[in-house]
Amino acid sequence: MKEISSALVKAQKAFGPALKTNTNPHFKNRYAGLDACIEAVIDGLHANGIMLMQPTHECTDGVIVETLFVHESGEMLSGGKLHVPSSKHDAQGYGSALTYARRYSLMSACGMAPTDDDGEAARKSSAAAPAASEDMSPKARANRIEEGVKNGDAAGAATAMAGWSDKERNGIWALLKPATQTTLTDNWPKD
Repeated sequence: MKEISSALVKAQKAFGPALKTNTNPHFKNRYAGLDACIEAVIDGLHANGIMLMQPTHECTDGVIVETLFVHESGEMLSGGKLHVPSSKHDAQGYGSALTYARRYSLMSACGMAPTDDDGEAARKSSAAAPAASEDMSPKARANRIEEGVKNGDAAGAATAMAGWSDKERNGIWALLKPATQTTLTDNWPKD
């Protein structure tokens, strides 16, 4: 378990936020969908040689999902099994239970919590852009900058990036959306 444990520690440092971008039509509350949860962790996992799997197990009254991490060394680690009962015993009921189980199993196994997608959440984070020395994949760093700009902290992201080496800055710059590049240029610190 030595290889996968070390890789998971490194991967977790690169995890982004699971943003609450979906709205529950019945209760009108916001939540992080399965896609947002996977997006928050997949680059960090892949950059550290870890594949994510979520197999299901036989169950008559709902679904059982297990979150597994498989390292390129062959080592595997289970995040445990999660049972979610299905309120309706049809395809839609089981599908909803499966999505719910996968989302919560993944968040639990990765030690993450959903985050509000607003300016307040951005201000609470340590910085709009990660420090140049922070151990994150380039894509995760670019995603964090994109979120900072989206949440209204373009000046903070630009200031952080200005302190990076030319090589680090240029590598991340190429991964950013053109609109983000323009916003960062407009907010670049003046000499």
